[in-house]
Amino acid sequence: MRADRWAPDVLGDGFEARLLPLADDDEGPVVATLVRYVPDATLRPARAVLYVHGWSDYFFQAPLAQYWHGLGAAFYALDLRKYGRSLRPYQTPGYVEDLRTYDEEIAAALRRVRAELGPVARVVLMGHSTGGLVLSLWAARHPGTVSGLVLNSPWLELQGSAIVRHVSAPAIHQLARFQPRAPLPNIDPGYYARTIAETTGGEWPIDDRWRPTPSFPVRAGWLRAVLDGHATVARGLALTVPVLTALSARTLISPRWSEEMRSADIVLDTEAIARRTIHLGPVSTLVRIPGGMHDLTLSARPARERFYAETTRWLAAYGWG
Repeated sequence: MRADRWAPDVLGDGFEARLLPLADDDEGPVVATLVRYVPDATLRPARAVLYVHGWSDYFFQAPLAQYWHGLGAAFYALDLRKYGRSLRPYQTPGYVEDLRTYDEEIAAALRRVRAELGPVARVVLMGHSTGGLVLSLWAARHPGTVSGLVLNSPWLELQGSAIVRHVSAPAIHQLARFQPRAPLPNIDPGYYARTIAETTGGEWPIDDRWRPTPSFPVRAGWLRAVLDGHATVARGLALTVPVLTALSARTLISPRWSEEMRSADIVLDTEAIARRTIHLGPVSTLVRIPGGMHDLTLSARPARERFYAETTRWLAAYGWG
């Protein structure tokens, strides 16, 4: 894969990828990777979507790209630095100390999108989990740049409540000050991976190099950046574009495995996130999806079809204008 041209992607037919070179950091050269879905290279849509994944993740949701293509939109996905296609052996997986660091690759991706589709193409951002937090904060800092925001189970608040965040933040900040790359205890039992991977009863092929079980170690400096992002959301973002936030209808966080975990969010506290949606901006829509998992696009067919239907309805009202 090169920075100056598109090349076939690991997802197969219709998918291409190219590197986005970024500024070096203290671990060495840094890249992000832009993926696009182009089943018909002769089309030049006037609408586009740029998708950003969540923590310890990468873009692999091919049906998501096909959904947007069916709506007449060009689809692009960004593997952020130190994730997925962009991860290099010498790097600390997923590690940044400030979520604003991602401004560089988001800007590079949007430049490429507009270079291909023209400067007046309408772009909607879509983010899952931590990617939803990253894009919400980015959109608040860059008003007037995109046309809308679709958030799939965005991580807008710490599990529990803001009280938990206020209590835990001082200790995390102190540790991050002196040992920013210190790994925190890994509490991932692998249940979420079990719900989605085709090898454990799910539907989806997963590359374990890029989405390992248990997940990448959570490090103090990264968690401090996330908590700072949560605090910014809590103060209010005043986003100037319409926002759709879609969440599972229920949360089920338990130390013991249950088959019910295949029809609930077992990663985030959806009630806490639902309360945060009013802080995003004046035009904010909340949808709850019965039977939805943490990534609604990976849920059982009835739930993911409901998610796509609600997204289409929202786009008709706001996103495409």
